[in-house]
Amino acid sequence: MIAYYVHHHGSGHRHRAVSIARRLRTPVVGLSSAPEPDGWPGEWVRLPDDADGVDTATADVTAHGTLHWVPLGHQGLRARMAAVSAVLARPDVRALVSDVSVEIALLARLHGVAVVVMAQPGDRLDPAHRLAYDAAERLLAPWPARPQPGWPASWTAKAVHLGAVSRFDDRTAPDPPGPGRVLALWGTGGTEVGAAEVIAAAEATPGWEWEVAGPPSAEPGPGNLRWRGWLADPWPALGAAGVVVTHAGQNALAEVAAARRPAVVIPQPRPFGEQRATAAALSRGRLAVVVPAWPAAERWPGLLDRAVRRGGDRWSHWSRGDGAARAAALLDELGGSAR
Repeated sequence: MIAYYVHHHGSGHRHRAVSIARRLRTPVVGLSSAPEPDGWPGEWVRLPDDADGVDTATADVTAHGTLHWVPLGHQGLRARMAAVSAVLARPDVRALVSDVSVEIALLARLHGVAVVVMAQPGDRLDPAHRLAYDAAERLLAPWPARPQPGWPASWTAKAVHLGAVSRFDDRTAPDPPGPGRVLALWGTGGTEVGAAEVIAAAEATPGWEWEVAGPPSAEPGPGNLRWRGWLADPWPALGAAGVVVTHAGQNALAEVAAARRPAVVIPQPRPFGEQRATAAALSRGRLAVVVPAWPAAERWPGLLDRAVRRGGDRWSHWSRGDGAARAAALLDELGGSAR
């Protein structure tokens, strides 16, 4: 059996975990504070909250800088770790996937369970990440092979570059529509972009129809702007888009890549510079039009035209369509052989 820890912030970790777990031959048990996602193929253990009531201004939540989140004296944390330990104590659990938690990865290794860490872009050379990455048997990198600045040789040697992992990898990319429709695709992880900025962009591009998949807005905006709210399945909207405007989160980019859509990518602030690092890789590979912040309204006509000219074919370098299958095959091998 494989234990699979799924981070509860945003939706991308859950989408990726389901995509991989559904391809496993080995039984899997999910561990998360989040509710069981649709399509999960095995047992799901809902973990207690470990952040309720924590005052980060006064509490030592990092064990003096050695870890990321271990608030002293928090009963939720104790109950959470006890629940994970109960699963790790099962004799048939051979490996744990951490996507992502340094503390859960270390807890598994302390139980004598092999650890696979889902690596993340950005600067991961802090003491806590070093502990988890050093202890891991494998690092799964959900991006194509490329140099990782500062990574020790030992990390590179055990890294498996999957390319993007999307829940849509088993779907055929739709035929490109003609330009004229923009899909602004925002995830649940948060964004600095507000309704006013989107409205200004739509007003500046009257020849384009804008749809926004993300937080709804009480401000309707111009007639060429439609607020869709959260989309459980954005694939039809992706298929209809001539250009996708999105952030640089791994899940959003995996979905854009699966659909092979031209894109304008605007990285959002995240810990460890995660989205900035990803956006820089996209820019180097000329996969999308990348801008560091939401542009002024008058720049949007030119940006959309640039994205159309660049096209979406180069997304094949980012997403081969078999990332989830490759991850599952590695986990099946490790879950069957780890002792």
